[in-house]
Amino acid sequence: MLPDLLAIFMVVAVIAALMAGYPVALTLAGVSLIVAAVGHATGAMGLGILGALPQRIYGVMVNQTLLAIPLFIFMGVMLERSAIAEALLERMGRMFGRLRGGLGISVILVGALLAASTGIVGATAVAMGLIMLPAMTRHGYDRRLAAGTVAASATLAQIIPPSTVLIVLGDALNTAYQSAQLAQGNFAPNVVSVSDLFAAAIVPGVLLVALYIAFVAIVAWLYPKAAPAVASRDESGTGLVEALVAPLALIVAVLGSILGGVATPTEAASVGAVGAILLAARKAPLSRLIVPVMRKTAQINSMIFLILIGATLFSLVFRALRGDLMVEHALTVLPGGTGGAVLIVMLAVFLLGFVMDAFEIVFVVVPIVAPALLKMPGVDPDWLGIMIAVNLQTSYMHPPLGPTLFYLRGVAPPEITTRHIYAGIVPFVVIQLVTLAVLWFVPQLATALPHALYR
Repeated sequence: MLPDLLAIFMVVAVIAALMAGYPVALTLAGVSLIVAAVGHATGAMGLGILGALPQRIYGVMVNQTLLAIPLFIFMGVMLERSAIAEALLERMGRMFGRLRGGLGISVILVGALLAASTGIVGATAVAMGLIMLPAMTRHGYDRRLAAGTVAASATLAQIIPPSTVLIVLGDALNTAYQSAQLAQGNFAPNVVSVSDLFAAAIVPGVLLVALYIAFVAIVAWLYPKAAPAVASRDESGTGLVEALVAPLALIVAVLGSILGGVATPTEAASVGAVGAILLAARKAPLSRLIVPVMRKTAQINSMIFLILIGATLFSLVFRALRGDLMVEHALTVLPGGTGGAVLIVMLAVFLLGFVMDAFEIVFVVVPIVAPALLKMPGVDPDWLGIMIAVNLQTSYMHPPLGPTLFYLRGVAPPEITTRHIYAGIVPFVVIQLVTLAVLWFVPQLATALPHALYR
C-alpha cells in the first residue's frame, strides 16, 4: 500500500509544483529524489534503482532518433531568421486578400507551409503574429477572429511533419510498444518509427487545415464585416511562386526522403539543416545569422533534453514504486474496456495540457500509460500516437496556459488583448476536438498511409 501511495503522491506533487510556477525539469527531478529518499527510509523501495540513471542519460544522448531534434530546430530557427517566412506571408496575403476571408485563409495556408518547413510552434507563432496580426486588424478583421486564426495556424507545426513533438513521441511510443510486446511473449517485437508517425500525421494535418479554412470561410460568409475583402495592389503570380519555391523545395527534400524510405529522419534533418543554411545565405550574410541561430538552437535543445533527463528520473522512481503496474491495473478495470481506457487517457492528456508542456507530457505520461494501452486489443500504435499528438496540439492552444497564446500575446499589437486571444481560439479548440472524434471513429485516416508505406 505504501508504494502505491508514494506513486500517487509523486504525480500530485509534480502537478502542484508546476501550477505554483516551478521549472518543469527541476520539479520532476526534485520530487523524484525526495520521494526516493522517503521510499528508502520507509522500506518502500531501494535506492539501487538510481544506479541506472547514468546509463539512461547516456542512452538519451546517443539515441540516433533524438539526434534529429537539434537538426530540425536549427533548420527552423535559421528559416525564421532568414526572412523567408515574412516573404511568404506578405505575398500570400496580397494574393488571397482580395477574397472575403482571404487574409485569414492565407494565414492558415502559410501556417501549414511553415509547419512543414520548420516544425517549431514558437517560431511560427512569433513570425505570423508580427506580420499578419497588424495587417488583419488594419484591414478591419474582427480581433478575436484574427487572433484565433493566427494562434491556431501556428500550432499546426505541432502535428504537421517534421514536428519535433512527433519525433520525441515516436521514440517514446516505440519503447512502449516493444515493452508491451515483450510482456505479451513476443520476443521479436515490431517497431514504431518516427517515419511511421510522420506518415500517419499527414492526412490528419491536412484535415485540420481544411477545417480551419472552412471555419474562416463560413464566418466570412455569415459575418462579412468580421473578415472583409482587402483592396490591395495586384500581386503577380511570379512573386508568389518565387516565395513558395524555397519552402516547398525544403519540404520535398526532407519529407519526401523520409516517406520514400531514402533517408532516416535524422539524415533528412541534416539535409534540411544544410538546405536552410543555403536558403538563408541568399537572404543575408551567414556571418550575421549563424551565431544567434546556434545560440537559440542550443537554448531550445537544452530545455528539451533537461526535461527528458528529469522525466527519466521520474520514470525510474515511479516504476520502482510499481506505479506503472498500478496504472495498468486501473486502465484494465475501467468500464468500457479498451475504448474507456483510451478515452480516460485522452481526457487526462487534455487536462494536463493546462499545466504541462507537450514535451513534458510525452516524456512523463506516455511511458507510463502507453505500454498498458498497447497491450489492449485493437489499439494500433500509429493511431494512438496521432490521437495523442492532436490532443497535445490542443494543449498548445487552449486557455488559459496554452504556450501559443503566450507567444502571441508577446508580439500582438496593443489593440489585441488577452481576452481577444482567448475568445478567438475557442472555436479552433472545438475544431481540434471534432478532429479527435473523427479520428476515433475513422482510425484509417491515421493508419492507412503508414501501413501502405511501411507494413
